[in-house]
Amino acid sequence: MDDIGIHFVHERGKGPNPYPLLLTHGYPDPFYRFAKIIPMLTDPASFGGRAEDSFDVVVADLPGHGFSDRPPSLGTVFSVGGLWASLMTERLGYTKFGAHGGDWGGTVTEQLARSHSDCVAAIHLTDVPFWHLLDKPDDLTSAEQKLFEHNEQWMQKEGAYALIQSTKPQSLAQGLNDSPAGLAAWIVEKFRAWSDCGGDIEARFTKDELLTNVMIHWATESIGPSFLTYFDYANAGALTWMKEGLKKLTGSSNVPAAFALFPADISRPPREWGERFFNVQRWTEMSRGGHFAAMEEPALLADDIRTWFRQFR
Repeated sequence: MDDIGIHFVHERGKGPNPYPLLLTHGYPDPFYRFAKIIPMLTDPASFGGRAEDSFDVVVADLPGHGFSDRPPSLGTVFSVGGLWASLMTERLGYTKFGAHGGDWGGTVTEQLARSHSDCVAAIHLTDVPFWHLLDKPDDLTSAEQKLFEHNEQWMQKEGAYALIQSTKPQSLAQGLNDSPAGLAAWIVEKFRAWSDCGGDIEARFTKDELLTNVMIHWATESIGPSFLTYFDYANAGALTWMKEGLKKLTGSSNVPAAFALFPADISRPPREWGERFFNVQRWTEMSRGGHFAAMEEPALLADDIRTWFRQFR
């Protein structure tokens, strides 16, 4: 697609008239993030759901992640929404579809809603994309103020990885590509710190799940290219941000949005923060789960997605 080879999974639904749904992963987990939830969405009747809630599910690896090609140039992250719209409409033939994402997947899903509302019927997110925190408003509510305080504390304790990946991605990548143990440590630490595991990582993930994720990065040597999403945002020039600002002003606030928030996730935004940027029509605060919701609590997430998109079929 547009000179970028995109790896994607396209799993047809087993119910009557499946609804097309695009799922976009974040970091540090490529398409494999959704391995558990795909069958729950394509064949809900086999998991206690209704056959009429089935989806045609599409899961694509972001450029530079997993089995997709490396970005051909800097700044590619700002055009992924267009790539995904082309994939769904031109390559797969869907005229309208829904989209879900979290982490970087949430940013891309926002791009879709903002710039491609002609084909995106509704979106579902597990967070308010982090980049909105870069522009602190003057009229914060008390709940929003707590969000910023939490984010500042989190960056002090956990955010060094993002600074390295944003500034010296190749220096870090060389070491991780050279050492499978180092690569595993870099990735698995995120699964422990960002999940609802209480410090016991195997309470949430099996060794096979963790090693599969690491192995995808190892076999494809994609850890370095996966850092470029961070580098793109940190090094975007004034012209890029002007363009993004114009798109935001002219874009997506009319596309219906739903949020499923998991308590151990990195960010814990209040509803009013989401309403600053999205047409929020559903806001669900889950009782358990963390950053990797599709792996940690696939049944909870699948049920919320089914319920939300039911009205758009």
